[in-house]
Amino acid sequence: MQNIGKTEFLMALSKGIVLTAFSIFLIVSSLWVCLALWIQQPFGWLISRVLIGIWIAFALSILGIYITQHLISRRVDMLIYIVGFIGVLFWYFNITPLQNREWDPEVEKILSYERDGDVITLHNIRNFDWKPDGSYTPHWETRRLDLNKIEGVNIVTSYWMGPQIAHTLVSFNFSDQQPLTFSIEIRKEKNESFSAIGGFFRQFELSLVAADEKDIIYTRSNIRKEQVYLFPIKMSNTQAKALFNEYLKSVDELQKHARWYNTLTSNCTTLVFDMVQAINPDELPKDYRLIASGYLPNYLYDLDVLSHHYTVPEWYQMAYINARAAEYETFKHKTSANFSAVIREGLPQPNQQPE
Repeated sequence: MQNIGKTEFLMALSKGIVLTAFSIFLIVSSLWVCLALWIQQPFGWLISRVLIGIWIAFALSILGIYITQHLISRRVDMLIYIVGFIGVLFWYFNITPLQNREWDPEVEKILSYERDGDVITLHNIRNFDWKPDGSYTPHWETRRLDLNKIEGVNIVTSYWMGPQIAHTLVSFNFSDQQPLTFSIEIRKEKNESFSAIGGFFRQFELSLVAADEKDIIYTRSNIRKEQVYLFPIKMSNTQAKALFNEYLKSVDELQKHARWYNTLTSNCTTLVFDMVQAINPDELPKDYRLIASGYLPNYLYDLDVLSHHYTVPEWYQMAYINARAAEYETFKHKTSANFSAVIREGLPQPNQQPE
């Protein structure tokens, strides 16, 4: 009797664990389904919301049946729900990113280039003329870049929703022309705005923007009033060229196929990490600060990419550009060269950083 009791207890415990696990799965997966339908609206605003209501009723009925009794059998109840959920997954993962939507003018064009050895002719570089009210005059240009003339790389972090989250940009200094900045962003449609939740649910395609600093950094520091920091990092010329070439690989990929932006896995920071990881696969440990991107400078400091001659607080103080960018507004000649120069005032360049 004792052995039978023990066996029955273990069977009941196992059954209870399975019941609980399935109930949790049903609740979490149903929340995901409802959010996916809410964001995607596959059949328009009204029908999509009707579908959400139907799914909620379906999930609650399965959950109610499953917890109390059963419709046919518990296994069949589970199968009914799982088949329905697989159907939603099939729909979701077959949503295709596109290149031919009505794009916001800021991300309207796609980068392209020609190569002649280390000389790159890069097309569709953004260099908009921004006004204080946020309006702009569009201007796209072509630049001829010699990768042998890269003389520095900068990580720019722009804080817009607290200290944990920042947008990350990478700016390349050249000895013979103005810096060029790359930014991995959402490719918004006209009248569309950023949504962190939407970024989890294939709402936005991914865009790689190459721009003048007076465009893409100025908009963040002077127009949007985000808190912007510029960190000149230690990187050899060989590594800098390799990183630039990784961006060109992304240009090639996006020319061939559109790609989804993902708030967690394919965002401005994680993709830069993937690029650098491709250059130095053994030197960049994965870290939570690649998700909590606001702490990326601390991560770079721990990797000794920022000189330890200065403390982390000293780096943040030196790298903060907003006051210097505000000073730029008083300049008589508002040129790209003057903007790039003023935001670097007081910053040690890597070859000037004491060890």
